[in-house]
Amino acid sequence: MKLSDTVLKVRSKNAGPFWVTIDIFCGSPEAFGAVVTRLSTETVARLYATELQLVKRFDIADLNVIKFSIPRPVVQGSAADRDMHGAQWAHLLAEVDL
Repeated sequence: MKLSDTVLKVRSKNAGPFWVTIDIFCGSPEAFGAVVTRLSTETVARLYATELQLVKRFDIADLNVIKFSIPRPVVQGSAADRDMHGAQWAHLLAEVDL
C-alpha cells in the first residue's frame, strides 16, 4: 500500500532557500498511528539522497500531521534549481510503499 492510499494529502513547499518541508496530512488518529510506525526517517533520507542526521522529523499527533524538513540539493532560485517552489518533492514520498 502506498502512502498516498493511507493519508488525505502529501504536500511540499519551500522552507527558505535552503530547505523543503514535506507535510503528510493523515486525517485520522488511526492513519497517523499507521504512518508513524511504518514510515521511518531512514526511508525518507534514502528517498531524497540526504544524510540521515540532516532530516528533521516532526510528529504532531494533535493535528494528525507528520512533517519532514530536508535540505535542498541546490539553493532555491539558482540556475540548477528545477523546482523553485518545492512543490514537486511530495510526489516521491506519496508513492512510497508502507
